[in-house]
Amino acid sequence: MNFSMWRKALEVIPRISKEEWDELDIISKWLIATRAAVLVMTFLSAAFAGIFAYRAGHFDLGKWALVTMGLLLAHATNNLLNDYTDYVKGVDTDNYYRAQYGPQPLVHGLLSKKELLTYAAVTGLLAASCGLSLVFLRGGMTLLLMGAGAFFVLLYTWPLKYIALGELAVLIVWGPLMIGGGYYVIAGEWDWNVIIASLPYALGVTSVIFGKHIDKFHVDKAKNIHTLPVVLGEKLSRYSVVGMFILQYLFTIYLTISGFFTPVMPVIFLALPVLVQIWPMFKTPKPDEKPADFPDVWPNYFVAGAFHHNRRFGVWFLLGVVADVILKLFVL
Repeated sequence: MNFSMWRKALEVIPRISKEEWDELDIISKWLIATRAAVLVMTFLSAAFAGIFAYRAGHFDLGKWALVTMGLLLAHATNNLLNDYTDYVKGVDTDNYYRAQYGPQPLVHGLLSKKELLTYAAVTGLLAASCGLSLVFLRGGMTLLLMGAGAFFVLLYTWPLKYIALGELAVLIVWGPLMIGGGYYVIAGEWDWNVIIASLPYALGVTSVIFGKHIDKFHVDKAKNIHTLPVVLGEKLSRYSVVGMFILQYLFTIYLTISGFFTPVMPVIFLALPVLVQIWPMFKTPKPDEKPADFPDVWPNYFVAGAFHHNRRFGVWFLLGVVADVILKLFVL
């Protein structure tokens, strides 16, 4: 067991040779192939669902664990299917963006198509097992929510991403579906305030995928992949990401003023230094070459900035929500 690689794969998408790959244990290979470093975004959505359920007095540890595991495995399945679909459609070839920032299992010969589909099938079946267990335990709309999740897992890469619906799908999935739907499955009730409260974090995740699609704007346009940035244009897309950053703060302020959150939530403004730091990046197009002082994540550029802000905002939003629960249940 290579615990150091497990940790590394959870922090970054490690660059790795075929020889190094062959020496790894199965868990390390799965973590790398599924791009486990980005699964933290899904974990945070599940965490928010659980915290809001606890806040409402309806937390159930078993159901939360199943929700969390099911969502993580579903996201991992989507990443595997994403790589498979883009490979067989000829997208991830000729040093395409995806093959530059981390190992693409098929492009770099780490897995055969049969092996990758096996990874996806096993991971997907485990995710489905979690979902079906929750259908049995909760009932109600759980099967409908599971069906919606399966729809996005299977159809995000094609056709949704190709027809400018991928970004909207991410907003729906990481907010209303994961947080709002997760809350419903755990707590047994639907709450529109929770749906609204899911948007600050969901917008952060959407800004990340938007940044990624701006980074590969020209190659996607050349390959007729009509992501939303390709449809909107590069400049408007950069401004759209900045708008998402601002909306994250505005929605949180609204929820505080409306009384859903306690006044502790302005703690999110501690993420503003990161926003100030990355703001200048979005004023101009992506440079042709890696800036001298830029981290070793190239060709990630706008996505790296958005991910940096989303992590910082997500941490403070999470801490704020936890403090909000403590104040609401034990102080106020």
